[in-house]
Amino acid sequence: MSKKNLLNSKDIEIILHRLACQLIENHNDFSNTVLIGLQPRGSYLANRLADLLKNKYQVKDLQLGLLDITFYRDDFRRRDAPLAATATEMDFLVEGKNVVIIDDVLYSGRSVRAALSAMQAYGRPENVELLVLIDRRFSRHLPIQPDYRGRQVDAINEEKVLVTWKETNEEDAVYIEFK
Repeated sequence: MSKKNLLNSKDIEIILHRLACQLIENHNDFSNTVLIGLQPRGSYLANRLADLLKNKYQVKDLQLGLLDITFYRDDFRRRDAPLAATATEMDFLVEGKNVVIIDDVLYSGRSVRAALSAMQAYGRPENVELLVLIDRRFSRHLPIQPDYRGRQVDAINEEKVLVTWKETNEEDAVYIEFK
């Protein structure tokens, strides 16, 4: 298995700032907007964006939640090994709010579908948007498209897009692995 570097830490930093600015353009003061990172991998991106918005761009009262979608996945019972759930950390309702769902890679769209189902336990949002670091545009199984994307990648199904974060892998990078 070999891999090619798609994004390094500097590239990711630039993309994070661009995504934060796009969010500010569309949501202004975030008084009616919440960010929801999908556990586990989208939580790193969501936390980074929230930190940038609060500390670099002085967004006040930003609400960030982390949502576990494990038991809402349509392949939950189809796997040989059981899936491990991650804690949901949401201390707010989404009723009437603008919600930005955040994940690292948009592949088939099934995780986003699961997130929409899981989010119903927290109310009915006014609007839902999707932000991803990597959009694998030719791999969709469901008609789901991101509103905000860091980078679009054309990868065939045998290739894997791997996002690493310094919080867990000692570096910020995006790789494509292929056989």
